[in-house]
Amino acid sequence: MKLFNVLLKDVTHKIEYYSRFSPSPMSIKQFLDFGRENACEKTSYMFLRKELPVRLANTMREVTLLPAKLLNQPSVQLVQSWYSQSFKELLDYEDRIPEDPRTLHDFLGDLIQIRNRHNDVVPTMAQGVIEYKEKFGFDPYISSNVQYFLDRFYTSRISFRMLINQHTLLFSDGINHAHPKHIGSIDPSCNVVEVVRDAYETAKMLCEQYYMTAPDLKVQEFNCELVKHCSIFGQNPDKPIQVVYVPSHLFHMLFELFKNSMRATVELHESDKEGLPPVTALVTLGNEDLSIKISDFGGGVPLRKIERLFNYMYSTAPTPVLNESQNAAPLAGFGYGLPISRLYARYFQGDLCLYSIEGLGTHAVIYLKALSSESFERLPIFNKSAWRHYQLGPEADDWSNPSSGPRDASAYKPNED
Repeated sequence: MKLFNVLLKDVTHKIEYYSRFSPSPMSIKQFLDFGRENACEKTSYMFLRKELPVRLANTMREVTLLPAKLLNQPSVQLVQSWYSQSFKELLDYEDRIPEDPRTLHDFLGDLIQIRNRHNDVVPTMAQGVIEYKEKFGFDPYISSNVQYFLDRFYTSRISFRMLINQHTLLFSDGINHAHPKHIGSIDPSCNVVEVVRDAYETAKMLCEQYYMTAPDLKVQEFNCELVKHCSIFGQNPDKPIQVVYVPSHLFHMLFELFKNSMRATVELHESDKEGLPPVTALVTLGNEDLSIKISDFGGGVPLRKIERLFNYMYSTAPTPVLNESQNAAPLAGFGYGLPISRLYARYFQGDLCLYSIEGLGTHAVIYLKALSSESFERLPIFNKSAWRHYQLGPEADDWSNPSSGPRDASAYKPNED
């Protein structure tokens, strides 16, 4: 890919320079305070013209540590060309002063263009992994490195889009017309149950289109903090649970979990005379955590398969049929829903965990920070520790592996590792 090689050569020394700096994580409270109290486009510009290249450079340096056979896949090179082009465009603002009236206008337009260019990064990189697997098969050591890289790569992309969205939503015209009470992409009073129901209804529509039926939803809400507070002051504890959060992130996670629960429930119980058991959602707010548990009776999965559900190279989803006229494949069909959802949860110091009871069903729990001041971005950093992760070869296992049967006496030899 000649374009990629030219772009990369032109900015290599700048990538190395900016990758020496660590990203500066922001908290949801910092995003909110800036947008609500003193949103200054010049201040945002001065921060982003340095921070965005730093985050891109850290990612671009790490990409080069992937196996050469994976880097040479056309889809991976296409993604690299997008990153190089965006990095080069951001460098144009290194010395442009915000006092020039054209600077802020041009910067805003370029950010929108960069964001749109990166819309298909997830499916295109996924296609690159498929191209690699089809040519070279599955290697556990390569899989470990790819898992480590893609978790960091996709997290960086989430953070990159978060920064761009905050700037463009705040300063396009100062109003988020779709959600006027939002501060950029953040809802200061995000009603969690409302997002749960929205995600359920969207997943239900898809389920009914495919299966002609869908399980019902039962929701429970328990505000532990409010119950404790109201018991002291004699107030009504029925106020809905609200949190300062990015609703689109929460919707993404919930939609994926509902899709999985509905599919498993319908496929297991579609012939039951009693009908489909419901999917349940429990929303609780404690001192530190806001937790959302999605439970189903879809039969569950064996324990050994739980972690594979989060593994990019273990995906059992069928290879999508690609349209030759498109540069990137559709996201549906790559089996990346759960791992990407977990990254969204972890991005602001939360998590997403699966607990399955094989033969019965699955509990999926989303953990979020209850306080916006503790919801700091969790960002990958390119440093020596990251570099060593890719360079070290596979080590000998220091736990016994199941064997097919007892060994004879000649098999007992001293351990050499």
